[in-house]
Amino acid sequence: MIRPNVLPLEHVPNARDLGGYVGFDGRKIKMHRLLRTGKLCQMTKEDETFLLNYGLTKIIDLRSPKEIQITPDVIPAGIEHIDNPIHGNQSAETDQKIAQLKKTYTKDQYAGFKTMCHQYYSSVSQEYSQKAFRNLLNIFANTKDGAIIFHCSEGKDRTGLATVLILYLLGVDMETIRQDYLFSNLMLGKYQAMMNQKIVDEGGGVVLRANVRSLASVANEYLDTALLLIDEKYNGLDNYIKNILKIDDELIQSLRELYLEPKRASK
Repeated sequence: MIRPNVLPLEHVPNARDLGGYVGFDGRKIKMHRLLRTGKLCQMTKEDETFLLNYGLTKIIDLRSPKEIQITPDVIPAGIEHIDNPIHGNQSAETDQKIAQLKKTYTKDQYAGFKTMCHQYYSSVSQEYSQKAFRNLLNIFANTKDGAIIFHCSEGKDRTGLATVLILYLLGVDMETIRQDYLFSNLMLGKYQAMMNQKIVDEGGGVVLRANVRSLASVANEYLDTALLLIDEKYNGLDNYIKNILKIDDELIQSLRELYLEPKRASK
């Protein structure tokens, strides 16, 4: 496991370049190509300048239409911006389950944890989310050069699952993929502390604070909810990608040619 390449952005949470991870055939992922971040609504001019100099050409927003409306991205001039919501159309059943869990945030210390597990289950199983992941991978495969930011709110859950998929397709080993996913907890320490203090200031009790910690974090159990469902319902990640996301070998090969460094000639 190598340390992720953290981007020095002042007001863009959880910003990292996926470059440097070792993928298929020992080839490293190229730098300045795939950038995972949180929301861009508070991006400073200095952040914009850094990203433009870094090669940014495209932003893909994975948030819901409502989130985008409330806190729209700052979009630097000349940069293509694509809305591709992962949870734009949750099922009524999932919405009802989450609404019910929210009612217990002050009583059940595990309600926030269960909400996150439901979200990951939904991200994998809902047709709307599957289509969004398919769209994202196709956008990647059709972006010949420049750096792409793909992001959600804090860059940890929807962005986290999207990163799992692209890293897996590029041939990165699953333990490295998992550690990259969990690294969000280190990146979001200030955000987590701020959320906790907000609950304290508003008079919230310890159970509510426990639930907010679950909601503001990533966990092995969240990722495993998705991966175990993929194993049990879809017969593994390879079959899920091929049969559910409809990603064929040609597109996978395109991704590897675009985002992996060329194989070094043997001496």
